[in-house]
Formats: sequence, C-alpha cells, structure tokens
Amino acid sequence: MSKSVFNHVVLLCRSGFEGECSAEIIDRAAAIGVDGYCKTDKRSGIVVFTPNKPGSALRLIEKIPFSTMIFSRQWFAAIEQVTDLPPKDRVGTLAQAAGRFPRCKDLWLETADTNEANSLSKLCKSLQKPLQIKLKAFGALRASGEYRLHMLFTSGTSAWVGMSLPGNDAPWLGGIPRLRLPKAAPSRSTLKLEEAWHWFLTPDTWGEELKAGSWGVDLGAAPGGWTWQLVQRGLKVMAVDNGPMADDLMLTRQVEHHEADGFLFEPPRAVAWMVCDIADKPARVMHLMSTWFVNRWCRKSVFNLKLPMNKRYQEVCKLLDQLQQNCDQHNIKISWQAKQLYHDREEITVMVRLLD
Repeated sequence: MSKSVFNHVVLLCRSGFEGECSAEIIDRAAAIGVDGYCKTDKRSGIVVFTPNKPGSALRLIEKIPFSTMIFSRQWFAAIEQVTDLPPKDRVGTLAQAAGRFPRCKDLWLETADTNEANSLSKLCKSLQKPLQIKLKAFGALRASGEYRLHMLFTSGTSAWVGMSLPGNDAPWLGGIPRLRLPKAAPSRSTLKLEEAWHWFLTPDTWGEELKAGSWGVDLGAAPGGWTWQLVQRGLKVMAVDNGPMADDLMLTRQVEHHEADGFLFEPPRAVAWMVCDIADKPARVMHLMSTWFVNRWCRKSVFNLKLPMNKRYQEVCKLLDQLQQNCDQHNIKISWQAKQLYHDREEITVMVRLLD
C-alpha cells in the first residue's frame, strides 16, 4: 500500500477541547506548507484533520514534532474510516485494511477518553491478541517495523486505522500515562506534577534532572501535593503558602514552610526547580514565571496556566510568546514545552528550562 493513501491525521484530545486541538493542527500544518480542514463531533475527544493535498498526512506526523503539540494527546496518519465492521469478523476486516501497510512494530487498540468510548475498552482487549496473530501472519507486524499501527474504535462497528512514528507520538495508549494516586500524597494534584515529568523528562534522566539534595520552591504549595513529589525524589523544598502544609511532609525535615504570598515571595538563593499550581489569571501567573526566569531564580520550572473561557488556544499562544519575548529582551535563553495533561482540567501545564 502506498503511503499516499493516508489522507487524514487523527488526533485525540481532552473532551471539550476539540476546537483548540483543531486550531492547533491547522496552524502547525500550515507552517510546513500543508493546508487542510478539521472535522469533529462536540465532546468526542477526537479531531480528524484532512489535508487538501491527498497523501500529506504521513508527512505531517513525521515533520511536526509531537512534543510541541499542546492540545493533542495522541495522533496518527489514517486511511478512510473503516465502517460497517461485521461483528462476526472484525478481526478479518481490520487486518485486511492494515495488512498492506508498511511494516509496523506493534499494534495499539485505542478509544477516545469519554464515558461512551471507554465502554469499548473490553472490545479492544478481546480483539488485541487475535488481531496480532492475524497481522503477523500477513507480515504486517514485525519487530523490525518502522511504524506503530493504531486502530481507534469509535463504535463497535467502526474504527480509524493508521500509523504513527514511534518517538514522535505519545508513548502510552491514548496518550494517557496510567498513574496511581499514592496513599501518602496530601492531595490528588500530586498526579499533575508526576504526569508532567513523564511528558517532559526522559526516563533515563530523572535521576539527574531531579537530583536528590538540590533545592526546589513550590509556590502555592498547601497542602503539599507538588511538594510531596519533590520530596519523594530527595529534593529539599521551600513550600510557599499562607495555608497549612500536611503534617507528614513537615516531619520529613526536607520542607521549609514559608507563610507568604506566592506572587510576592523571593527565594534567598537560586534553586534547581520552581513549581507552581496557583489558580489565578493566566496572564498574572505568566508574569510571575517571567520574573523568576529573568532574575535567574530557578533553572527549571513546571507550572499550570488556567485557561479562559473563550479563544483558549489563541490565549495560550499569546502567553507563551510573551514569556519568550520577556526572556529574549533580557538575554535569557530558555526552552519550553506545554501540554494539556490527562490530570489537567481547564488548564495546561508548562515546563521551562534555563539554557545558559
């Protein structure tokens, strides 16, 4: 099968953010000279981008770095949607659709992250092994394959079938790392920071990036969900909040509680990490983040931006541009990544690094 038959890019996103995901892929595709349009159903968690020029979909998922996509959790280049799957021969029909693809190294059966779509998870589990056996018999699945084969079920009788490039996609089914809430964590928000590290750090660098014994600052810390993550990695933390911190955290002797406003706090010395989950206007939070990097108060930061009700994608772009411009004006070199995480709601999470 020619790569030119991949005429769509299918993207998964948080339900309710299909408009933001659509706007982003249209922008990013146009930046490399590919025009197209999006189709989606409201609150479906799925966006389908169709380039105007046939056969451009695979080029998009190879040329655009997935790590720079904010609102997409997962993507793949797809052929036309397979519909009217016969309940008694879903395996044969799907295997035939993918049997002539370039060789793929593995097979992922996925659904959107909605209550309706999640009901298809049992179907995916039941089809996984039979499909693998069938596709291996066709020669479509090989350990030496270059691509990853995706089958995204939208109902029991329809699925999108396509491919992604491993290393330029999400490394988890549906783009969702499966994390468990630690019993000892003071709040559920702890999972936001853990998920951010899974997205923004590579597994082999966690020990160096989150170096035990180094200092971090948690702005708006109480009761300590993000502080807890830093402490678990062996960091010492200045926890800044007028509210109380969890008693167990204070007993670790790794935490200094500064009863202060996170917007006014200035660290007594530069630190390795600053994290911030303050619920405030995104422009005010971004100004605070700019202040920290312009003053070189931290080397790295993870923070959340609560999103406005309207023009959320445009506002995110404007705020990130402002951060970059503020640092450029002061000759501060930074890099940043942003992602709407599974554990985020009406917000995105950003990581910034000081480069010099």
